Order: sequence, then C-alpha cells, then structure tokens
Amino acid sequence: MGSVRCVKETPPAPEAERPKLHKVLAQAGLGSRLEMEKLIAEGGVRVNGEVAHVGQRVSAHDRISVHGQPLRLRAAPPPVRVIAYHKPVGEVVTHSDPQNRPTVFRTLPRLTQGKWLSVGRLDLNTEGLLLITNSGELANRLMHPRFGLEREYAARVLGALDEAEQQRLLEGVRLDDGPARFERIEAEKGGDGANQWYRVTIAEGRNREVRRIFEAVGRAVSRLIRIRYGAMTLPRGLRRGHWMELGTRELAALAAAAGMSAAELNPAAASAAPRQRRNADRSSKAGPRPAQPSRRNAGCSSPTPASWPTASCTRALAW
Repeated sequence: MGSVRCVKETPPAPEAERPKLHKVLAQAGLGSRLEMEKLIAEGGVRVNGEVAHVGQRVSAHDRISVHGQPLRLRAAPPPVRVIAYHKPVGEVVTHSDPQNRPTVFRTLPRLTQGKWLSVGRLDLNTEGLLLITNSGELANRLMHPRFGLEREYAARVLGALDEAEQQRLLEGVRLDDGPARFERIEAEKGGDGANQWYRVTIAEGRNREVRRIFEAVGRAVSRLIRIRYGAMTLPRGLRRGHWMELGTRELAALAAAAGMSAAELNPAAASAAPRQRRNADRSSKAGPRPAQPSRRNAGCSSPTPASWPTASCTRALAW
C-alpha cells in the first residue's frame, strides 16, 4: 500500500490583516476614501472579475479593476506629496468642469501614478489656501471631522457686528444642514469703507459654511480668503494662481495634525526645499518671480494674508 503524502497548505491571511478595498484605492491615489466607497457602491470596481462591495477586504493576490481597467498596485504607495496652492477667485475645485471654467489642477505637475486630490474645497468666489495631495489616505485624515482640524478665514462683511451678533455666531446658529458656529471670531482694526474685516475659525468644512453662518445673522460676506488649514498657513509671498510643494517639515506638521506618524507619510521621500511655480498662461504678464516663501512661516501662526488690502489691516501682525 502506497504511502500518503500530506501537503501543508498556507492558510489565507487573517481577515483583519487584509486592507479594505476603498483604503487600497485611496492609497493608490484614485481619490479619497469617501469617493472610493461611492465608486464601489456604484459598481465601478471589480475584484477577481466580480463586482466589489463596500467594506470588502483584498489581498496582494487579488485582481482589481476600476471601470474595466486593471489596477496595478505597487508594493508600496508612492511618496506622499502635498502642494499649497493659492486659489484665486474664478477657479473651480474639480478635475473636469462642464462649463469649461479654469480648474485648480490645470497647472500642477504631472503624476506618474494616481491623481491630485484637493483637501476639501473652496467655492468659485472664495480664494486662499487650498491643500492638494496625491495621497487619498492623507486627504481623508485631513478632512475627517474626528480630527477637527481648524480652518481659518479672513471675511469682509458689510457693516460691523454688534456684541449680540458675535455672541450668536460663537454659540451657534441653525443652518439647513444642522447647527454651526465659529470657534473664534476677531475683528480687525480699521476698515474698508462700510466694510469690516473679521478673522473667523471653524472646525469643519461644510459647503459655503462661513458665508452661511454670517448670513444667518443677516450679514453678507463680500470677500472670503482662507488663510489657514490645520497646521498650514497661506505662505507669505505665494501669489494667487501659484503653488508651493511642501517639504519634510511641513509634511511632518500635517501628519501630526491628522494623527499620522512621520513614517506613515514618508516625508523623507518628498523634497525638503519648497518649490514655487507660476501659471504658464500668466508668465508673460506676471512680472518678476515672487520671493520664495520662508519655511518658518508655514507653521500654525495666524498670518495676515498678503492679499488683504492694507487699508483694512492696520494692526501690525507678525507673518
């Protein structure tokens, strides 16, 4: 009688050790986790030929396709890159606009893998700091309400707020999508005719939230500039329509604010020296290249934006 040979099979990886599909797609730079969950729910992703489902876990041996195109995943995600962009009024935060309006992504450097993702949005008529990254994981962390990253704005309002109005804005007002309030509000000395500038801080990023909070007390915002997002402030000297790629120090600050370690971000792979670019379509009339922003100004201080009218900012602020 022949002997029986036993073959020991390698057991599959425990379920908890296999990452969820939407996280894998986000790490590949295809979008934020929320966007990838939506894509999976709409049936745009297949795993081993079968339509994927939200919450599905995958391994390195699974075949993943997005809209019929095979997804080739690297052993390690590409180095995390983050750009600080000074968005001007009139640009939209989208990769493709049906109305053919200019988008914030049109002059950014080309990526060999994945795509640029905006950390939140600024509406058409709002300018200021917009963070853009190739990491869906980082974008998700920076936007997630759990971390409560502050967004600071400079708002020009018609007329000065009285004490009762300011108190309402701090205690909270009722909006269509729930209660909202400012964490802080501070009036700037001086003014611009009948207008008054205020610095306001919120801890979330709902659509047109700052404008709607002011409107709840009968005040219209005529100009709005985002000057800080979490640990990153709008760098002095960064002109509208220009961008600067963050270096190791800034990436580490963002990682800490988003609850991520420096190792998770792999900031050493990013350039330590910030680089600034000018839009190609504006280079002929932009004049001399702006001074390179100082890296010491990329911390958590609250600077006066270079784009504020000097007449409406009479107080001397360190920036």
